[in-house]
Order: sequence, then C-alpha cells, then structure tokens
Amino acid sequence: MGSSKGPAFRENIHRLFDEAQSADLAPGIVSLIESRATRAQIREIGVDKILPNPAQPRLSYEEDSLTELADSIREHGVLQPILVRPVGNQFELIAGERRWRASRMAERESIPAIVVEFDEQTALEVSIIENLQREDVSPLEEAAMFRKMTDLGYSVRQLAQKIGKDKGYVENRIRLAEAPADIRELVSLRKDTLSHAYELMKVTDERTRRRLAKRVAAGDLTLAKLRAITGGEVDDHANGAPKRRAKTVAGKVAMAKAAQAADGALMDTKGKLSDAVDDLVDLLRQREVIDQIPGVNRDNLAKYLTITRLKIENAIAIIRSSPPSEE
Repeated sequence: MGSSKGPAFRENIHRLFDEAQSADLAPGIVSLIESRATRAQIREIGVDKILPNPAQPRLSYEEDSLTELADSIREHGVLQPILVRPVGNQFELIAGERRWRASRMAERESIPAIVVEFDEQTALEVSIIENLQREDVSPLEEAAMFRKMTDLGYSVRQLAQKIGKDKGYVENRIRLAEAPADIRELVSLRKDTLSHAYELMKVTDERTRRRLAKRVAAGDLTLAKLRAITGGEVDDHANGAPKRRAKTVAGKVAMAKAAQAADGALMDTKGKLSDAVDDLVDLLRQREVIDQIPGVNRDNLAKYLTITRLKIENAIAIIRSSPPSEE
C-alpha cells in the first residue's frame, strides 16, 4: 500500500509545506510527517474545535509574551499555521499552542491549520521536537522532553542528531531530569544555577546537598566555591564549610583532574568530529541518498554546514591566538 502512493504522497506533503512556508516547522519535523502521515491538508479551523495536546511537553507560557502575540494577531491575523490531527469531530493540537492560545485571547473565530493524520506516538514526537526548537524553553522543560524522547526509543545519539545538539548536552539534560527534587527546585527558581545543579549532583548526602542548594539559591555560594567543596571533604558539622587544609588540597587535586579531563575531552571531541565529518561525506557521496533529500532540506543542510564551518574557523582562530602555557 505504502509503496504505490509513497513518493507521490511525500511530494504532496512537501508541496503543502512549501505553500505554508511560514509554518515555522523544522525540516526534521517535516521529514517525520512525510514518513509517517497518512493524509494532510491545510484549512481554516474553528478555534473552539481545537483541543490542547494532553501530552504537551511545555510546562508554562509567559503571559506577557502571549499578550503581545494576541495583539499582533488582532492586527495582522495568524501568519503561521498551527499543526493539528483530527480526533473525532475535533482536532488535537500538535504544534503551535502559543498561536492557538493567543488567538483565543484575540477572540478570533478560526485559525489556519495544517491537518495531518498520524498516530499518538508521532504526535508526541513532533510536539516535543517542535518545542525543543524554541529559545524560551526552560532547562527543566528541556530535560523532561529529552527524557520522554528516550522513553519513546530514541538513543541519546539519535536525539542529539534530531535536535542539532551535542551528545554531552543531551546527556546532561537527562541527568537533570533524573536529579533529586531539591536540585530541580533550585533550577526552577533560578535558571542561572544550572552549572551549580550539576555540581550538586555529586553530593550524595541528602542533608548536605539540601543545605548547599539553599546557599546557592540565596546567592551565598559561587560556582567556584561549590566546586571546591564537591571536590573535597565536606565537614557536616561546620555549616557546610570544608576544612581549610582539605579545601586547599582538594582544590589542587581538582584542578589537576580538571586539566587532565579537559585534555582527554579535547582529544575525544577531535576524534568524534573527524569521524562525524567522514561519515557525512561518505553518506553524501551516495547518489541515491542525495536524490531522496528534498530541495529545501538540501538548502537547510547547506546553510547548517556553512554555519558549522564558521564555528570551526572561529575555534581555529581562538587556538592560534592563545599563547602556550608556561610550565
């Protein structure tokens, strides 16, 4: 069934997204829809016929931001179609919840939507990936989304490739999703304590960790001081302050270990980068692979590689401009 209508159907969906090029969906989402959807069309839908996604990964929306968007919609209308799937006589929201919420605030009767038919798992994947593209996603929201994606069967590497992030970045966010409640509460209160949170995960004693977390939340403990503590012995009977000798020795040991780890990480990253480039070039040399990539995705890949090249050139400039350290 899929082989006879597959190419034509994918072409139809691709044309659909070309016509609604302001849909603001990442190429990865379009590819996911192309491979799994059974039907797609663009149409106006009554705002009151749309149901919120019960598995919506976003935890919150800023009221001021929604109000500004609602004002824009009153003046210009909805410029970017939302993405929904039919559920009975109504439609379940997959991507574009801010636009839908703002449209309700603006008291609009209808909203442009791309209606796609696919299963619940695909709907969840698309919703998560779409939200991960947003700049205002909090670390905790991102961590929860990464955890859900791994629950759906994505490996850390696959997830990193899908969202364009480093593998270590994804691993750290998943660690945050599994962190103790006191650490997650700290990050929810102060987003600037993310690095502190990763350090606090090293503290196994719950009472000590909670006390340190409170000091971080109050602004009484810098990241450098916290690292000195987590790298040495913590005297639980001295207000959380490590003994001076232990702190000094631990600090030197921690610095030596950090330098060794940094050198190892650099060599590891260099090897991974080389392997990744080789894999990409080998893949792109396969003509049948190139022929399967839609034109817009090729353009996006070319732009991404151009940006990556600039980043690498910047890294080269930093290395060459840094004076060698004296022993």
